[in-house]
Amino acid sequence: MYFSPELILLIAVGIVGLFVQAKLQSVFKKYSEVVFPGGLTGRDVAEKMLRDNGIYDVQVTHTPGQLTDHYNPLTKTVNLSDSVYSSNSVAAAAVAAHECGHAVQHAHEYVPLKMRSTLVPIVSFSAKYAFLFLIGGILLMQWAKAPQLFWVFWVGIAMLAASAIFSLITLPVEYDASRRALAWLSRERVLNSTQQEQAREALMWAARTYLVAAISAVATLIYYLGFARRD
Repeated sequence: MYFSPELILLIAVGIVGLFVQAKLQSVFKKYSEVVFPGGLTGRDVAEKMLRDNGIYDVQVTHTPGQLTDHYNPLTKTVNLSDSVYSSNSVAAAAVAAHECGHAVQHAHEYVPLKMRSTLVPIVSFSAKYAFLFLIGGILLMQWAKAPQLFWVFWVGIAMLAASAIFSLITLPVEYDASRRALAWLSRERVLNSTQQEQAREALMWAARTYLVAAISAVATLIYYLGFARRD
């Protein structure tokens, strides 16, 4: 079996992604057991950060699952998972503040967040149909002997490119939300110095999952572009 440089890159990124995801799970489990003084739960932290930033039209809600926390700009809700909403751990405080960082971005019309939100419908469509177009284009060209229909493949490439752009735009959005979260946690002295560093480590590994996702999206695009070049 021939392993092209593009395929090797894709496999390497996948292995790194598994490591980063495992490390994230480990770090969050570790700091989910570190309780900070003050008794603030993830919900309390989120509501306080929103108020401190003059945001009163965003609701803090509960969502099932683990590490399913997210901010929804359409409904203006900060959705906290089972392990965050009612927990008063360092990990819960870090995650809650991070998601509120997105709410602050929204309130301040942070440009990368607006760009990412604009791309959501396109990327949702691409996630469902990109590989259908890619495989369909390959079959039409090679098996059906219809090279004139290879444009179908390039539609799939365009969808992958949209997903890669979305992943790249996501990076400054996520890193900036963590920066805002850590700055607020420090300014309000929600955590002590040791716990602040623990929160920083947790958010750092969370951010790295987005970095790996972006690299993976670009690597996938490169792989299929290489396939097109070979054919």
